[in-house]
Amino acid sequence: KPVSRRLSTAALEVLAIIAYQQPITRAEIEVIRGVKSERVIKNLLEKGLIKEAGYKRVPGKPLLYITSDDFLKAFGLSSLDELPAIEGDSDNV
Repeated sequence: KPVSRRLSTAALEVLAIIAYQQPITRAEIEVIRGVKSERVIKNLLEKGLIKEAGYKRVPGKPLLYITSDDFLKAFGLSSLDELPAIEGDSDNV
């Protein structure tokens, strides 16, 4: 089902981080944002915009997050390659 409610600024921020850095852990997201993101991640999981993608092979084995097919549908994308490049980031050019 499509996302009918608007996303908060925090949710859009976390979603963008995941979209561009996936797969990524909650701790890595929090380092980028500078604030806790557990609740935002939980909400994005409930909305089906992100999903768990296994565990990172480091001590503690944290969960990895990636965007879902519903993310692509919600934003009218056919693939992640259609995401706009980030200015000053040569990895996304």
